[in-house]
Amino acid sequence: MCGRFTLTIDPAHLQEAFPWAVIPNDLIPRYNIAPSQPVAVIPNTGEYIVSMYKWGLIPSWSKEPSIGERMINARSETLAEKPSFRNAYRRRRCLILADGFYEWKPSLGNKSKQPILIRLKGNIPFTFAGLWEHWTAPDGSEIRSCTIITTQPNSLIESIHNRMPVILPPDSYMHWLSAEDCPASELNKLLIPYPSNEMIAYPVSKKVNSPLNDSNELITPIDEF
Repeated sequence: MCGRFTLTIDPAHLQEAFPWAVIPNDLIPRYNIAPSQPVAVIPNTGEYIVSMYKWGLIPSWSKEPSIGERMINARSETLAEKPSFRNAYRRRRCLILADGFYEWKPSLGNKSKQPILIRLKGNIPFTFAGLWEHWTAPDGSEIRSCTIITTQPNSLIESIHNRMPVILPPDSYMHWLSAEDCPASELNKLLIPYPSNEMIAYPVSKKVNSPLNDSNELITPIDEF
């Protein structure tokens, strides 16, 4: 499960990393992005414009938007089967911008878990593979929402958690963002663990446990578990 992540890099540097996309210049650093909050998304609409979507997928057929609280992640192995995800998997894919994510590791002799921040080496921004939907309320208002796809962990993550978010390499961005109705057999090849030798992980403050905390203190390494 991926339940918290970061996007701390300023818009100018994000624009350098994604020169083909339109990055809003009013994005603010986020150190503890939590479910139900707005996240920066590039949907496969063909415009490559970063927009803010609610984290927690709300299927178009849902009667209530609260279902999104249970849809923050989608397992890669069952995307083509689950009614909540299969149509979006074929037609409504997106990239979710990030530069780190948190997982919680059990601590020996301690009932509480230790939060770990995982990043790419060099603090390079990256994208999660995601799906998006639009849901229309009875009053005509619309919510655009998304979910992060997860897969089996790589050798770095497996000692921390039994799942990890799918991080897409840059050479797969355009294929993932295709507006075409893509078969699952073709898309599944992209949903693999990111190479562990290109990632780092370190313990951080337990203040990240509360979504009310959102400062650069949360991404500072601590000396002990």
